[in-house]
Amino acid sequence: MTAGIVVREATEADVPGVRAIFEATYEHDYPYRSVFEESWLKRAVFNDSMLMLVAEEMVTGELLGTASVVFDISSQSDLTGEFGRLAVPPRARGRGIGKLLMGERIAFVRRRLHAAVVDNRTTHPFSQKVSERHGLSCVGFLPKKYKFTERESIAFFGLLFPEGLALRCNHPRVVPEAQALAHIALSRCGVAVDVIVDEDSPAYVADVPSLVVEQLTADATPALLRIQRGRVRRREIFGPIRLQHGFFMLEAHDAGYLIARDAADDGTPGAVAGAIGFVHHPDDGTVQVFELIARSDGVVRFLWDELMARCRAWGVVYAEADVSAHAPRMQRTLLELGFLPVAYVPAGVFVEVERLDIVRMARLDCAPPRLEDLALTPHCRTVAELVLRAFEQRAVLPRVDAAMGSMSLFRGLSPEQRRRLAGAFDVVEAEAGTVLYREGDPPRRLYALLAGTVSVQVGDRVVGAVGAGDCFGELSLLTGEPHSAEVAVSEDAVAAVLSAAELAQLTRSRPDIAVRLYRNLAVDVGRKLQRSNAGLVET
Repeated sequence: MTAGIVVREATEADVPGVRAIFEATYEHDYPYRSVFEESWLKRAVFNDSMLMLVAEEMVTGELLGTASVVFDISSQSDLTGEFGRLAVPPRARGRGIGKLLMGERIAFVRRRLHAAVVDNRTTHPFSQKVSERHGLSCVGFLPKKYKFTERESIAFFGLLFPEGLALRCNHPRVVPEAQALAHIALSRCGVAVDVIVDEDSPAYVADVPSLVVEQLTADATPALLRIQRGRVRRREIFGPIRLQHGFFMLEAHDAGYLIARDAADDGTPGAVAGAIGFVHHPDDGTVQVFELIARSDGVVRFLWDELMARCRAWGVVYAEADVSAHAPRMQRTLLELGFLPVAYVPAGVFVEVERLDIVRMARLDCAPPRLEDLALTPHCRTVAELVLRAFEQRAVLPRVDAAMGSMSLFRGLSPEQRRRLAGAFDVVEAEAGTVLYREGDPPRRLYALLAGTVSVQVGDRVVGAVGAGDCFGELSLLTGEPHSAEVAVSEDAVAAVLSAAELAQLTRSRPDIAVRLYRNLAVDVGRKLQRSNAGLVET
């Protein structure tokens, strides 16, 4: 323990001191102004679903820091807690108080929770380092989730206690887009990597032609509670509150539902078919989906489509949902709606008799952050690179996908395999005269030309030209030998680029795609060599 400082639970008498700590720490750019209100702080002190700790200097009685744990982020019974605000004012920093508070709150909840999570800001690495020193692992990166002075990204950390591990349901089924993130998170949390990649489960489709949508009202709640799917069985979406908590509790949490009803021939609403629950923060530009109840498969997609239409109308920048890692159809549906995996939480929720892993998926309707603008520890940077790469690929994919039909590189691939391979490419633009690589350069990239032309030169002699739809650089990438020619842009070009690192990762994670890709590359190289030999014979 830091000399002369004790950590204890907060009391009502500590409220002014805690408020002063928040004011000194967050100043004027913190959007959640309720933490500065005395009434909110008093409720936090006395709330059974929250633990608030303070660090007190024993001689003077001065409060030097505070930290909290929120116990009801997963509907209370899930035994998952969130480590909340850890604040140390500038005057008290450098004394190990943040480290002390973190250690004490872990000790407090170790026998009370199965799992814990924490959001760490990426404007500085202080909180990330504190989390890492106490055994928490970075399992996600949430791009531009919160609005402070500007939108800020979050390094998302998790901690799995022994009880949670003992109850974990093995062999989750995830879409390929979540596989790499799952591997990192499971390994870092000390869990055997047992995910099964599901390439075949289709997305839900809206096949119920006569549905209308409305907002939840108190009198509609009983009919909705009679639907079991999504509430008590086949739960696929999770969050901090549920319909069974009651209409007025939902209102207190600013939660809303869109209800789907059957539409009669005259257009009047009929029986309740399902609902999607969400929290919309207009000032923050965010939506969090926490529950989806549906009578049938067709209602699922209808509800998502209706909510996404409203998100666009509201100007929502960041939308988020925690999806069961055992629900690949829901994961696939969200991918089709523009969501991407941003975190993977082992044993994140408790359902019936076991704990399920969670894939957190997010939709970002603004430009993703630049990695170089973030203050990240090395472990956080690895996850951020993976997540941001997926958002970059999402932007690149349509351009590569549009050119696939004319490219021999994609010959024989299924639609899913083509999408996965296309997503591994970057797109680069180069002006005429740009040298893409020189003779003797090491092999780093495979190029697939989407537009323009490039010239191939050996020594002082131009030996050929490459046009749209053709590949180059593949021979060196396959053999590992330096380039034997110089390639320069002769007409402004756009190219899809597959790096050696991405090719190696693809080979490890999707050998089915790699086998076909290498075969196609080998055929193309063979044909080029035949043409080259024919040209030599003719001369």
